[in-house]
Amino acid sequence: MRLLTTVAVLALLAACGQSAAPPATTEAPVTTAPVDANAITSEGWTTLRVGMTRAQVTAAVGAQANPNTVGGADPQACDLFHPANAPEGMLVMIQQDVLTSITLRNNTTLKTDRGFGIGSTAAEIKAAYGASAVSEPHKYVDGAEYITVWTTGGPTASAPFVQDPTARGVRYETNAEGVVTAVHAGGDSIQNVEGCS
Repeated sequence: MRLLTTVAVLALLAACGQSAAPPATTEAPVTTAPVDANAITSEGWTTLRVGMTRAQVTAAVGAQANPNTVGGADPQACDLFHPANAPEGMLVMIQQDVLTSITLRNNTTLKTDRGFGIGSTAAEIKAAYGASAVSEPHKYVDGAEYITVWTTGGPTASAPFVQDPTARGVRYETNAEGVVTAVHAGGDSIQNVEGCS
């Protein structure tokens, strides 16, 4: 009897032009964890944005903490330094009076917008970024590598070294054990292996 009742209801619904399928459920919208406001991205860090002038960088995070250090052979062309009011372990690269990249080193606790920083592993980074992460051997340390993720611009088959001031990316530098020892974020200068060169 129950089978006949179910068939009769389905036939009635079909005759009325209604679907016998169960009502669709509305899925909850996908939410992502908010990005840490203190995270470093390919565009910069909090008040520092790639493309700012040296004067704007100085106004935001102070002048060079140790003016007796030399960040490049020709500081007018390129200077790499720790601003006085920047977090420990942060360096800024100024090329031709423009901020081109930010580097994290040493004991900094700052992380990228993906949650990686000093002490993260190459395996974690590659798993998180997948095919977007391009790995290449370190220039000086056997077994170490550079893992670069471009958010805009990037290499091509004919131009593997990016020379585009509008390109943006994050480069993770590891040691031979696959542990991140430096993070470089910003423009094409993140590819420099010796600071200003």
